[in-house]
Amino acid sequence: MGNYDALLVVSFGGPEKPDDVMPFLENVVRGRGIPRERLLEVEAHYQRFGGASPINQQCRDLIAAVEPTIDLPVYWGNRNWHPYLEDTLRRMASDGVRRAAAFVTAAYSSYSACRQYIDDIALARAAVEGAPEIVKLRHYFDHPGFVAAMADRTREALDRLPAGLRDSARLVFTAHSIPTSMAATAGPGGGAYEAQLRRAATLVTAEVSGGDEGGDGGGRAWDLVWQSRSGAPHIPWLEPDVCDHLLEVDAPAVVLVPIGFVSDHMEVVYDLDVEAAETARKIGLPLVRASTAGTHPRFVSMVGELLAEPEPVACAATCCPAPPRRRG
Repeated sequence: MGNYDALLVVSFGGPEKPDDVMPFLENVVRGRGIPRERLLEVEAHYQRFGGASPINQQCRDLIAAVEPTIDLPVYWGNRNWHPYLEDTLRRMASDGVRRAAAFVTAAYSSYSACRQYIDDIALARAAVEGAPEIVKLRHYFDHPGFVAAMADRTREALDRLPAGLRDSARLVFTAHSIPTSMAATAGPGGGAYEAQLRRAATLVTAEVSGGDEGGDGGGRAWDLVWQSRSGAPHIPWLEPDVCDHLLEVDAPAVVLVPIGFVSDHMEVVYDLDVEAAETARKIGLPLVRASTAGTHPRFVSMVGELLAEPEPVACAATCCPAPPRRRG
């Protein structure tokens, strides 16, 4: 498949037991000046679910599903928790891997969704003697495999609503909020994060509705909103927040579609399944949440299809720059 001798799955990482949670969070926010109070708040989210994030097991599940479909060994490295990228690259070098494709579990352009992964791969390679060359596969927000998987997940969610609400339910697509300064510089010309998310939402809605993908999504009403903000209050982030939006939405029912995520990790199961669900319950709004792509067969097959594509052009060093650090 292509000119690669391995596939490297690169993910964010997450704690797997209660004692991991705070060291993991401190790893994630190192150098960002996040208040301790915010870390304790987020730690409580993890401890509510036994101190373990679902993300690592979901990576294992994805790898187990992908491995039989491709003729390459599959490795796995995280940015923020075990198995760390540096350790994985050291094992790859020991195994004789010289050139690998990287599949990142983030589908969009931005500093946090793309550039940080590229930079962390470079740092890990620099720390490992004989590290393999790593080629990051392209963004896949508009790949037919991702779109088909999310359309199926959305249909499954619609089917969980009472029959009388399915046709009139509003689709509310959610993605991780980022600072507006980061959003403005995402991609080669800026604004790519929001534009790609809107494109993905349009494609999924069109497939669900049987409409024209080049139009507005086939006529079914939909919105794009944001979740999981973690920055200082004085720094502008993308809005509206999903819970604020639910308080204002004019719809008989809502399906939340976490289009910005590829697995049901902590920010999905807490921010949507706990906080957003509680908001909807308080106002009597029927709400269901679609699953993420996970190990959907079309998403799994997409990985092999990406490997077979022509090698992607590397991003320019100026693409998706780090946002300026502001003092609170």
